[in-house]
Amino acid sequence: MVLLVCLVPFYLFIAGRARGGVAYAPELSLDRLLPLVPASALVYGALYAFLIALPVLVIQTRELVHRTVRAYLAVWIAAYICFLLYPTVAPRPEQLTGGGYATWGLRFLYGADPPYNCFPSLHVAHSFVSALASYRVHRTLGFVAIASASLVGLSTLFTKQHYVADVIAGMLLAVVAYAIFLRGYSRASISDPDHRVAPFLALVVAGFIAFGFASCWVAFKLGVQL
Repeated sequence: MVLLVCLVPFYLFIAGRARGGVAYAPELSLDRLLPLVPASALVYGALYAFLIALPVLVIQTRELVHRTVRAYLAVWIAAYICFLLYPTVAPRPEQLTGGGYATWGLRFLYGADPPYNCFPSLHVAHSFVSALASYRVHRTLGFVAIASASLVGLSTLFTKQHYVADVIAGMLLAVVAYAIFLRGYSRASISDPDHRVAPFLALVVAGFIAFGFASCWVAFKLGVQL
């Protein structure tokens, strides 16, 4: 877990390195057909926060925690190597026009995340690793989480944070990490209490995320500038 935290600054370091050099755009024809939809920033933020927090409460078994952390580490390291070898820049618009809560949220998203380190999408990879790890604990919850991760992937396209190729690569990276670290963990190892309480813990996570978005709405109505 400590190593995961230590890897975070390298994301910004690699982004800064891309900013000062050549950055590529792995754009496909489909990317040009997809419009910018500011409301997708709300889906992006809410579901991504939900999926990242979900394993923290849902996964209680020590071995599965260790396997999940290893899966995250593998995804991060593989992605960082790609970022260094193939620096990319997101297809963001030069300016955001219009008002409203959605545009306000998208502006916050753009300010918080540099438009580099696109291929593969770490947001998509993170989301699917979280969803697949939760799937080992509770099948139905896992399917809900996988659907949420899919929506996160779509939202990265409609916020112009990523290209289609980034999303596909992020999904594949998560699937490989799942196959190596998580698939071999038997659901029979999950205790019955942990299995039964998982959906309720997921609702707790959703409640915290909803409260956070309500707080952002209040900040928006108060005219807080990002």
